[in-house]
Amino acid sequence: MKSQGKTFLLIWAIVDCCTSRAAIPIKQTETAADKRQCTVQAEEVVTLYTSANNGAGPLWCYGSTVIARQSEDVYLSVIETGKDVPPLCNTRWQLWRRNIDGWKLMQTEKEFRQREPCPIAVFEKGPIFLSVNPSTEAPGTQYGRCQPLVLEFDPQNLDGTARIHEPVWADGSYFTDHSYRGFAADGANGELLLVNINAKTGEQFVSYRDRRGSWHQKGKIKFPIRACYPQVALRDGCAAVLAIGDIVEPVEQWRKLKFEKLKSQWDYVFRRLFYTCTDNIRTTGFGELIEIDTVEKTCGHIQNLDLYIDSAGASHLLYLKRPHQYAFIRDKYFPGEPMTAHLEYVVVKAGKVVSHMTLTETSEGSSGLEPAFARFHVGPDEELYAIVAGTEAGEKQRGFGNYIGRIPAGPGRPSFERVDLRYPFHNFFTNTPRGGSKPSDVIDLFGIADDSPNLRYARIRLRSNGG
Repeated sequence: MKSQGKTFLLIWAIVDCCTSRAAIPIKQTETAADKRQCTVQAEEVVTLYTSANNGAGPLWCYGSTVIARQSEDVYLSVIETGKDVPPLCNTRWQLWRRNIDGWKLMQTEKEFRQREPCPIAVFEKGPIFLSVNPSTEAPGTQYGRCQPLVLEFDPQNLDGTARIHEPVWADGSYFTDHSYRGFAADGANGELLLVNINAKTGEQFVSYRDRRGSWHQKGKIKFPIRACYPQVALRDGCAAVLAIGDIVEPVEQWRKLKFEKLKSQWDYVFRRLFYTCTDNIRTTGFGELIEIDTVEKTCGHIQNLDLYIDSAGASHLLYLKRPHQYAFIRDKYFPGEPMTAHLEYVVVKAGKVVSHMTLTETSEGSSGLEPAFARFHVGPDEELYAIVAGTEAGEKQRGFGNYIGRIPAGPGRPSFERVDLRYPFHNFFTNTPRGGSKPSDVIDLFGIADDSPNLRYARIRLRSNGG
């Protein structure tokens, strides 16, 4: 099954937020503890995960968040695997809340009708939403029809009956258990945006909910090739989508060599990164597609990581780039070239790339931070941070961990600090504005560390004048 192999993409991520250790590049300081950018306030196991063997693990929807903050409460969507329920749609959503009393499971879907995790969104003052995709066919059906819905929960009555919304789509939609959907909220204005892939054509169909609660079909996005795992953002009418190409290996000799070495029939590649936007989703469709980057010619790999729309309408993009994915292909076809990873940061305004910076990359020197995964965090004054999972090389050779660095408004790279989380995350979600969470000095992380099958949460607070 093609999708089962994709879960490896989600196990790379490893981010270490803020800590009292020195910045990267490494430098010793007498007052490092006083200069730290943030403080870890909690590390907790929320629940456990049992593999559903359906190709979609608990972090599979990495383009859309499953954790959101509303004031002092944190909301979390987790999938639960049904015992003896046949795949593919053999999981159900759980809705959790964390308040001053800790984590509590508030509500669970009655039947196991989901394949994928169910992204979450909140309004700053108002409901909680889940994007769900229940199967409409018999249990055990594979690649069967599903019906995308949005569930609305009252935070004052979180265990009460959810209101069911049916998004509106353009003609010709065909949705299955492989939704590759993106879900976003404008938390301040009370609006939602949902995209869902047509399983036959690869087009992303678009549905928009305005502040009055009405749903509108907004056509479809046609990429040059099938593109999946979209990050979707919505702010003051501006809407943006960042998606990665997802096709079978197109180069025959590379495909043969990979099968020889890996013995896997699954061979989908992620090499071309696409972006599109509209300045006003209420009146205008998505504009011309931009190919942000490609590693097509070097058998590389790109993972789209995050997207943020600022107050001026500019889109900030974050992605991981590996020019060569496999050493054995590099050795045969690109001998002598290094195996490297690069964390790339791009700003797009009015449909044009206006800046492009490498935030951190594999170092050939004695120190540096090699990235494996990352997310943005937006501070209370809309300052932008990168939270990175990666491996640190330097005098202490501290290895893998989670790091944080503030992205400068002008030239220059961030200075990354390591956070001494007991269990650094390999892959994680954040309380992102894309999910409706308000920019904050609190960072909520949810994901997987080295103690799988635990699903973990960490709360980290930025220093008020951090950066």
